[in-house]
Amino acid sequence: MIELAGLTKRYGEKVAVDDLTFTVRPGIVTGFLGPNGAGKSTTMRMILGLDHPTAGDVRIDGRHYHELTNPLTYIGALLDAKAVHGGRTARNHLLCLAQSNGIPARRVREVLETVGLTAVARKKAKGFSLGMSQRLGIAGALLGDPRILMFDEPVNGLDPEGIHWIRGLMKSLAAEGRTVFVSSHLMSEMALTADHLVVIGQGRLLADTSMADFVADNAHARVRIRTPDRERLLDALHEAGITAVEAGGGVLEVEGGDSERIGELAARHQVVLHELSVRQSSLEEAFMRLTAEAVEYHAHSAPPAGPWGADGDTTTSRTVAQAVARTTAEG
Repeated sequence: MIELAGLTKRYGEKVAVDDLTFTVRPGIVTGFLGPNGAGKSTTMRMILGLDHPTAGDVRIDGRHYHELTNPLTYIGALLDAKAVHGGRTARNHLLCLAQSNGIPARRVREVLETVGLTAVARKKAKGFSLGMSQRLGIAGALLGDPRILMFDEPVNGLDPEGIHWIRGLMKSLAAEGRTVFVSSHLMSEMALTADHLVVIGQGRLLADTSMADFVADNAHARVRIRTPDRERLLDALHEAGITAVEAGGGVLEVEGGDSERIGELAARHQVVLHELSVRQSSLEEAFMRLTAEAVEYHAHSAPPAGPWGADGDTTTSRTVAQAVARTTAEG
């Protein structure tokens, strides 16, 4: 179990983590979500004692990280897949970790097999792809057979088979009664993996709830309708005080999930329906709605106006083009 109480971290005037209080419980996969800059990585670093909190407290099974003897046997973590000595082989990297934490050498062979790296155990880590590095980092987290596991963006660089594998691994670890805490920006993957969600924005707690309750509380349901009698249905809906909007492709959508009422209304007016279905918002849509005010970095769909302009034909662009042409000719 991981327990945070009023955890706060400041860097000068910047508040990276602001009074976080929540508990990561065993037996379930807890997803840790937030926009870029929300404080997720800083929080995970404080859990592991890599950063010291400005205020508050964080405990692992009732103790601070620095109080743990052989900490890899209590909590295993993957925070940065490339944080490995590139000159060491995969086997030697894990062997060093094992020896420093009183872990039998046989565990190195076992975890390499678990993550699928047995064939490259004697290859140096500097030649590993990101996906292979992720697998090596996961092997390091599993090395001490800990009761608590923490992963930051564990599917980065993994192919579809690898993503399917890590999803199953996290679920199986939780099913064994372990505490599994995972951060990811891939909402579709988190929706398939996590049972519980902790969501933060600008360092503050926004939600601490089950996956089902999070989507129900922050998402919207829409009734999707297709009909050859579009105008008749629109008139019937208007008379009933129901607003339908165009959704493209001849589809109408009505906010809310009252498909039964719409179906009965269509039947009374003898309107033929080709489709009547309820579409629930995704985890991504629910997340975007909840965190809209907490996003620190906003991108724009169109490039900002500047010296290059929309068509690139400005004084600056012509000057650069002429300079390049002169350089080419002189060369």
